[in-house]
Amino acid sequence: MDFSLKKYQTLLTSLLQAGYDFQTFDCFLKDAIPKTIVLRHDVDRLPEHALRFAELQRGLGITGVYYFRSVPQSWDERIIRKIATLGHEIGYHYECLTTCKGNLSLAIQDFEKNLMALRRLAPVLTVCMHGSPLSRFDSRDLWKTYNYRDFGITGEPYFDVDFTNVLYLTDTGRRWDGEKVSVRDKVNSGFNLVFRQTDDIIQAAQQKALPNQVMFTFHPQRWSDNTFFWLKEATSQRIKNVVKHYFFVR
Repeated sequence: MDFSLKKYQTLLTSLLQAGYDFQTFDCFLKDAIPKTIVLRHDVDRLPEHALRFAELQRGLGITGVYYFRSVPQSWDERIIRKIATLGHEIGYHYECLTTCKGNLSLAIQDFEKNLMALRRLAPVLTVCMHGSPLSRFDSRDLWKTYNYRDFGITGEPYFDVDFTNVLYLTDTGRRWDGEKVSVRDKVNSGFNLVFRQTDDIIQAAQQKALPNQVMFTFHPQRWSDNTFFWLKEATSQRIKNVVKHYFFVR
């Protein structure tokens, strides 16, 4: 069953067996290992799912980065602290232009306030935009006026990764070829590799067909071994994909 924790573990194991190292995003920016994987997790909601991911990774001896939104459905201080103690990187999943309805001055104040609050829970050196697909505002536009480095931030994936050399794989839309249903989670890729299912990526890893540097983006709320929850999430995402494709992407 795809998008289950068992499948996620199988994916990680296949990458380990293929000889990849794993780095947090901040470490990757500072000193990228030639053959490395960056596991990015956007914790949009259900943070307990993110904790399960983090614990599973700890059992395999690997690390990732977890981006938390400043909203109740994502922000769980106990879980944020726990994931940090497991050795993972914590980052801020900002959406300030959306929540502040495009007001730049309010948005940058909101960004700083939330960043400071998150830093009281764990070190935070990187940030990542939350797509907010139903909003007309793209929070990355905040950096046309301001500079996130002024806040002690070392990087933002959409600005600081050369995706012509780093393969980007995201489970946006609960699929790995979700460009047609993605509003903002897109990059200019230098690779002609398309995968639909997680098994396709696993097979590519086993066949040594993946490039040396890969960034994955996972939304942990989409992954579950519980059949009822799995079916509920699959149905909900299918409806969302149709809506996004016909009203926001076309």
